[in-house]
Amino acid sequence: MKNHKKWLVALALGASVGAAFAQAWPAAKPIRLIVGYPPGGGIDFTARTVQIPLQEAIGQQIVLDYKPGAGGTIAATELTRAAPDGYTLLLANTGPFAIAPYLQKKMPYDPIKQFSYIGQISQGSYVAVTRPDHPARDMKEWVSWAKAHAGQANFASGGAGTSTHLNGELMNQVTGLNVTHVPYKGSAPAIQELIGGQTQLLIDAGSVLLPQIKGGKLKALAVTGPQRDPQLPNVPTVRELGLKDMESVGFQGLVAPAGLSPEITQKIADALAKVLAQPDLQAKFASSGSQVHPLGAKEFAEFVKQDNAKWSALIRERKLELD
Repeated sequence: MKNHKKWLVALALGASVGAAFAQAWPAAKPIRLIVGYPPGGGIDFTARTVQIPLQEAIGQQIVLDYKPGAGGTIAATELTRAAPDGYTLLLANTGPFAIAPYLQKKMPYDPIKQFSYIGQISQGSYVAVTRPDHPARDMKEWVSWAKAHAGQANFASGGAGTSTHLNGELMNQVTGLNVTHVPYKGSAPAIQELIGGQTQLLIDAGSVLLPQIKGGKLKALAVTGPQRDPQLPNVPTVRELGLKDMESVGFQGLVAPAGLSPEITQKIADALAKVLAQPDLQAKFASSGSQVHPLGAKEFAEFVKQDNAKWSALIRERKLELD
């Protein structure tokens, strides 16, 4: 009888352990991938491009959850409140992880300490664009035009605190201009307003702007990276135009709340690396004006740390602050 009871206890314990093992990450539930910008922009492009292959590599459904606003900080702040269990991730990018927090009197979160960095997905140059009927043929000529039209020139952005905003401020600092900033709620409306003539310049990701450039709706003036964009071989870099201090690249990658276990971090990082090695996915990024640029967890965290130092210094020097 005693042996029978022992057997029943052992069976129950075994079933309990087996059930727990069966529910080990990522089996318990779908993974939520927070996207801090509305559909139609560069962050949305990356999210949709990696969503299906990444969920196949992980073996669990990935659901996109759009939380736009405040330069991506709404989404990042929400992530800091999530459990570090691998079921809530965020598609991080330059704006909310190297720029926007430093524009606020009280930082909503620490972009270095309050997140677990998993892996970088891409890096890409920004492209400065204007309307096809604008007299400037490149960025140097646009700067000359803006100086001749002091008080009239402006630049659009996808929102205060975004990389599009800070690239415009970097231009102001480098050129000595004081061009007015006109923020929009995302890249899509900023592009439409530029096409419509309400603004005169936008410096945004190639993945967002290439369709309009190739379709003749926008004119590329310069790329901000160290090399010319293969999709825009005739467009000079800012360095070639004598504006080397305008150089910048944007990043995108996966992050989780601080405290994500090393085991789950590595599993997601390995799955991401597998996805980013796929030639067809690399081709999709290249055709959109961005480049797959994988970095592991430690390397990605270090890159973001360096980017924080660059943009926070500009924010202090320009005395920028979100309203």
